[in-house]
Amino acid sequence: MFKIFLGLHLLTAIFLIGPLAHAVTTASRGLRTGDAAATAASARMARIYAIGSLLVVVLGFALMSLTSPYTKQPSGEFTDLWIWLSVLLWVVAVALTMGAIVPTLDKATAAIGSAEPVEGLTGRIAGAGGVVGLIFVAIVFLMVYQPGS
Repeated sequence: MFKIFLGLHLLTAIFLIGPLAHAVTTASRGLRTGDAAATAASARMARIYAIGSLLVVVLGFALMSLTSPYTKQPSGEFTDLWIWLSVLLWVVAVALTMGAIVPTLDKATAAIGSAEPVEGLTGRIAGAGGVVGLIFVAIVFLMVYQPGS
C-alpha cells in the first residue's frame, strides 16, 4: 500500500504541481504580447492546478499514515520539520497563485480586451510567478533531503 500511495503522491506532484509552476512562471508572456486568450488560459490553468494540487497534499498525508517498507518506521509525522514546512510553503504558493496571480491575470485579460495598457501588471505577474516557482523548488528539496530527520 505504501508504494501505491508513494507513486500516486509523486505522480500527482508531477502532473499537478508541474503544470501549475509552468502556468504561473510563463503567464507574463501573454501580457508582453497583449494576447488576451493567453492570459485567460494562464489564469484558468493556474486556478485549476492550484485547486488540484490539494490532492498532492492529501496523498502526502495518507502516505504519512503508513509504515515505510524500507525503514519499518512511520514515513513521517506532521511535527517533522520537512513536512510542516512543506505544507506551509504549499499554502503560501497556492495563496499567492489564487490571491495575486489569478486575479491579476483576469484583470489583464479584461484590460487587453478593452485595449487598455497592461505594462504595469507584467512585473507583478512575473515576480509572483517566479516566487511560486522557487517555493515549489524548495518543497522538492525539503521532500528529498528531509532536514530534521
